[in-house]
Amino acid sequence: MENRSVVKSIRLTGFYEMEDLKYLYFFTFFFLYITILTMNFVLIGVIYVEKALHEPMYLFLCNLAFNGLFGSTALLPPLLAALMTKTHEVSLSCCQAQIYCLHTYAITEFTILAVMGYDRYVAICHPLQYHSIMSVSKVCKCIVVSWLYPLLGFTIVFGLTLRLIFCKNGIDKVYCINYSLIKLSCEDASIVNISGLVSVIAYTVPQIAMIIYSYIHILKVCLHSSKESQIKALRTCSPHLAAVLIYSIGLFFEVCQNRLNMGNVPYGTRLFMSLYYLIFPPLLNPAIYGISIKAIRVRIYKVFRCKILVTPKTQQVAVK
Repeated sequence: MENRSVVKSIRLTGFYEMEDLKYLYFFTFFFLYITILTMNFVLIGVIYVEKALHEPMYLFLCNLAFNGLFGSTALLPPLLAALMTKTHEVSLSCCQAQIYCLHTYAITEFTILAVMGYDRYVAICHPLQYHSIMSVSKVCKCIVVSWLYPLLGFTIVFGLTLRLIFCKNGIDKVYCINYSLIKLSCEDASIVNISGLVSVIAYTVPQIAMIIYSYIHILKVCLHSSKESQIKALRTCSPHLAAVLIYSIGLFFEVCQNRLNMGNVPYGTRLFMSLYYLIFPPLLNPAIYGISIKAIRVRIYKVFRCKILVTPKTQQVAVK
């Protein structure tokens, strides 16, 4: 115990290969962050303002957008700050805080997508009972559970990581994750690793089961429905399926990064794979739902059209 050095800061070695183009990377990530903020805030604002959108599906979508803001804010501002430092170091406490936020974002995202899948199942398989099943109280409970389940669940697992003593301080990424931090421990972390693997199963299997269950029943109903009903079901489910696919690809990339030897993979590919699940879902989800759902698309069009038409008139009145 006496020979162990207590690490106070973490070096993010993934930044070293950005040195030659760090200003290009900085403005790229900054632009992505501003775009994510704008798109998600617009989506949340439209759902809040438009009373016709105060339905369970849109409330869950609003919840998804808020989680996208949470995850991207936990990633990109610290990433931009670390990119511009000479040592690319962050304090251990900041690293641990980022780990907690990013992991809870990841679990919450999947949980919300599972709840949204269940909502589509009820809407298509039980349309007449939809509003009684998806009551206001049930929607509120689903939203609360989709946040409390990840926040409290990961706290238990992360508590084991916080008890470790670290004698190494290099993480080969541009952000902190739990698995990489555990590998810096001076102690035997086998129990922590096992609990981490168990938690991955606990935080993904129920959600996957709910999504598969929902779409099996949706498929059964569609097979016995008219062509018009099938097209309507496809339209209402396609944005959700796209969101699930985009996020699942990101999780697959992250598992490959953590569990496989990626030393021979080019740096740009590794960077893309590590950032995919943290940047692309918050970036693409608002666009997918905004384009696919007519009520949202029309409302956004009306808002921007009104601004374009009203502004010149207002300016003319001001001149007079």
